[in-house]
Amino acid sequence: LKLSRLGADWPAMTWLCFLAAFAGFYAVFWFLEHYIGTERVSPMRFNAFGNYEQSVFFCACGLTAVSVGCFLIEAAALGYVPLFVRGVPHAYSAFHLTGIHYFTVSSVLVPSLCVIYYCINRGRNRAGSAIIAVLGLISLVIPILCVSRFQLILAVGLAVLTYIAMDNRLKISYAIGLVLGMIPIYVLLTFARGHDVSYLNGIFQMKNSEMPIFITQPYMYIANNYDNFNCMVEWLPSHTFGLRMLFPLWALTGLKFLVPSLVDFPIYVTKEELTTVTLFYDSFYDFGIVGVVLFACILGMAAFLLVRMMKR
Repeated sequence: LKLSRLGADWPAMTWLCFLAAFAGFYAVFWFLEHYIGTERVSPMRFNAFGNYEQSVFFCACGLTAVSVGCFLIEAAALGYVPLFVRGVPHAYSAFHLTGIHYFTVSSVLVPSLCVIYYCINRGRNRAGSAIIAVLGLISLVIPILCVSRFQLILAVGLAVLTYIAMDNRLKISYAIGLVLGMIPIYVLLTFARGHDVSYLNGIFQMKNSEMPIFITQPYMYIANNYDNFNCMVEWLPSHTFGLRMLFPLWALTGLKFLVPSLVDFPIYVTKEELTTVTLFYDSFYDFGIVGVVLFACILGMAAFLLVRMMKR
């Protein structure tokens, strides 16, 4: 199943970490579910959400305005928009201003808010529905202008999951149509980033150099996450005991500029260009397999609490 030459055999510790991650998550989730339980309530009724219709509407408007404003600030400060740059494969990687880019990419949440509004409104307010539709389109344009395939897929994926959670059903024909519609957009964004098929298959060291790009990219996003984790397990000389996982604190407070040593830790990956990593990368970097187990348990507890809140 290894389609890339970058794939390597994993030592026992890597396998144990992945097993520990799943085991820790589900052990805590099932323990809390058994001993605390989740309330059994009737399925959602949209009229119960009527009071939130206006709040969701203004939230979508505000989030879109903030995202568009931050995108324009970045474009003005950096002097370019990634979609319109040619011959620079890493234009998107350089398109960010510290602190501001977090708000630019928050546009991925807007389609989900649009879905919530639609499920509550059900077309009763035509003007509001039209505005919400425009906001949803604008929020999808930003990832396209940034040529960010991940953000586009995340925005659409979150919206679909939200719709399923709200409406409890999704027609198979709609799902197939959505996937088929996403493939050409994904391929176009790949070419817009200056990444042709031969370039990417070369970077990914695919065994089949003619592999279609819509198979190559998802495969490498997934497979390389785990292979990069394995690289760290094999090459990490010592643990950082919390400093790595506290990166958001060092970044958002500006301490990383005052004390560079706080973030001066190498990233262990199979190849310099392939820096995608798993959710548990930093927890192992800090505390080894103990960190992976603890982080998984915390996620299991958080998931249980979210499920309980949703049922209420």
